[in-house]
Amino acid sequence: MIDGYKRLMNLEEPLPSKKAKGFFTDTSLCIGCKACEVACKQWNQLPADGFAITGNSYDNTGHLGATTWRHVQFIEQAKANESRQEQRWLMMSDVCKHCANAACLEACPTGALVRTEFDTVYVQQDICNGCGFCVPACPFGVIDRVPKESTFEVGTAHKCTLCYDRLKDDMTPACAKSCPTASIQFGDVEELQHRARQRLGELKARGESTARLYGMPEGKEAVEVGPLHAFFLLLDKPQAYNLPEVPRLPRKTMAERYGWSAAVGIGFAMVAALVFRGGRR
Repeated sequence: MIDGYKRLMNLEEPLPSKKAKGFFTDTSLCIGCKACEVACKQWNQLPADGFAITGNSYDNTGHLGATTWRHVQFIEQAKANESRQEQRWLMMSDVCKHCANAACLEACPTGALVRTEFDTVYVQQDICNGCGFCVPACPFGVIDRVPKESTFEVGTAHKCTLCYDRLKDDMTPACAKSCPTASIQFGDVEELQHRARQRLGELKARGESTARLYGMPEGKEAVEVGPLHAFFLLLDKPQAYNLPEVPRLPRKTMAERYGWSAAVGIGFAMVAALVFRGGRR
């Protein structure tokens, strides 16, 4: 508890920065085996999601959540041609994007959400008060609170930590370690971005005209949330994978909707502080 208080009050020296780490997920290589889901749950000691029939193909977990930090999507597509009907499966192992401009981190009022020395976003469980502000802030629907009926750290917010405990020991995250096809690749973000661009070029040369990268610095999806530290090579539009074409930051949408600005907000805060001070005197 004392350690958490020190971090909250910024009394500890920050750890020296290291190269940004992240994931490059090549969906063209995903076979839907769910090894990443299982490895994530085993390493992080997350409870099972049950075996309910969801009616959504082979997807039993449904979505990312407080106890599901890796989620394999199964997307069945059918396209009618002149001679026959073509069918294909799109599969993607989804995860927290560890955004460069993380909305959840901005929304957290207690300092529970922090950026680590590996430039990843991490939830400090000893500081999280379960307010839930981070949940609607995330444009990807990643972070969530544990429901009351669960016995797993009830009420606090949870998401992928990019296996922070393994990173500190120079180990590969459990999901990437278990992936049998190298669909999930882990490493330095800059190196992974270079690898992703090369891979896209290979697929384009082979006739995959719809292939695209999602979460790269040059992409329009990075305009507000910044480049993603968990980015993807997709075989269709982002919407097909339940990804927003342009993820938004809440402070941006609030400013557009209500005409607020950062300057006005700071001005109100300063006036309130002065009034409060004067009252106390």
